Amino acid sequence: MSEKLDYLVQQAKAGGLDRRHFLRLAATSGLTVIAAEGLLASRAMAEEPPRKGGHLKLGLEGGASTDSLDPAKYSGSVSFTVGRTYGDTLVDSDPKTGTPLPSLAESWEPSADASVWTFKIRKDVRFHDDSSFTADDAVATLKRHSDTASQSGALGLLRSIKTIENRAGDLVITLHEGNADLPLILTDYHLVMQPNGGVDKPEAGIGTGPYKLVDYQPGVRITFEKNKDDWRSDRGHVDSVEIIVMNDATARIAAISSGQVHYISQIDPKTVSLLKRSPRVEILRTPGKGFYCFLMHCDTAPFDNNDLRLALKHAIDREAMLKQILGGYGSLGNDFPVNDAYALFPEGIEQRLYDPDKAAFHYKKSGHDGAIVLRTSDVAFPGAVDASVLFQQSAAKAGIKLEVKREPGDGYWTNVWNAKPFCASYWGGRPTQDLRYSTSYLSTAEWNDTRFKSEDFDKLLLAARSELDDDKRKALYRQMALMVRDGGGLILPVFNDYIGAASKTLKGYVHDIGNDISNGLIASRVWLEA
Repeated sequence: MSEKLDYLVQQAKAGGLDRRHFLRLAATSGLTVIAAEGLLASRAMAEEPPRKGGHLKLGLEGGASTDSLDPAKYSGSVSFTVGRTYGDTLVDSDPKTGTPLPSLAESWEPSADASVWTFKIRKDVRFHDDSSFTADDAVATLKRHSDTASQSGALGLLRSIKTIENRAGDLVITLHEGNADLPLILTDYHLVMQPNGGVDKPEAGIGTGPYKLVDYQPGVRITFEKNKDDWRSDRGHVDSVEIIVMNDATARIAAISSGQVHYISQIDPKTVSLLKRSPRVEILRTPGKGFYCFLMHCDTAPFDNNDLRLALKHAIDREAMLKQILGGYGSLGNDFPVNDAYALFPEGIEQRLYDPDKAAFHYKKSGHDGAIVLRTSDVAFPGAVDASVLFQQSAAKAGIKLEVKREPGDGYWTNVWNAKPFCASYWGGRPTQDLRYSTSYLSTAEWNDTRFKSEDFDKLLLAARSELDDDKRKALYRQMALMVRDGGGLILPVFNDYIGAASKTLKGYVHDIGNDISNGLIASRVWLEA
């Protein structure tokens, strides 16, 4: 019971639970309301304010020698965290609710139809090269990422922008159609503000964040020093930060167990019980919007046949994967990329379960014969190789032969993901359904990694984006979910909880529904005990 209560208090202090939910869940552990109130108050009062100083070491999965410092090209957990460590976006998001919060834009105001937005740019903010951050930098940054030549991962999010202007020091964005979610679009981690938008030096690694980049060795390690002129006083508590790329799960476990690092990401659920035995390690579990998946290119044979795609969707044992791969740390997926952590979640869609008879029916109807190559790697997600073998076994019962090909971790996100027609993958969450679909299901999205392209879907997406009536918008999202579920190339068996591990000397970790590693902001938020 003590372990569960510690977890609930941790969630409450980090913003993951409000008082009402804390009291309700504490009651399930046998506490009275008075006792629960006392526990929350005593634990909160006992916590010390952030301690300044020290060298923070993070052991992270998801880095490669092919990584770039250009925010437009960020993919993988390491690049994601690097950008959050040295840079800022115009808008932040609340870790508990996902609602937009001021950052380099201190406020914003939409027009009546939400097609014109005015963002007031914060004054007296300086880049790490000592130049002033202005509305011109914001304009240049957004223009670069909305230029098809940039190949930005945020390109699909910005296609609705008509003009980007500096009007008397304010950033004014005019859209082709209204979008109530525009502030949340600007939280995307690719949209790090850079001097002159990064047009001159996109890989300079200069931002306005709490830490300055010192050394960048892609696929190996990245180091930072404290930005003493940070415009925010409530972050950046340590003196320096070191990100060590650790794609090997065993190496990460050894590093946190021995005290080599203060935090590791991407814990395989199978190792949680082992780590819990260590008196110096704390497990950090955060429910979120991320998911483990298998991707099929809808425009590439044999996956251009929807009956084959349906066969594979019915041939995966989701419940076995949740239990055996995630250890129960997650929830079932239904082959569309949102769960009930998103606002306006489409309820009432029948859960797709393992059905070898249906799989065999669609497989026969597809006319396909012979082995199907499924590419996978340890870096795709924790347990991805085992998950692929499990998929192979369940598909075999439907008469479908999968050939599992294990690929090297280095270069997987460049050479396999979004390049090969059938592979294991992972996606973190996005602030809104519109952002989730715009990133990888809009026909023109740079990261359309299933090659799902439908004019009807695109029209629904645009209609939902400008719809101000929540009930109508929810109905549109339901249609979109069904189109992806029944006609797309996404096999989404499970949504995962984010599981990391930290030294008990690491304090202040914030559980953020936005994404893993405290939405990439771990270095900004935590501090080290003396």
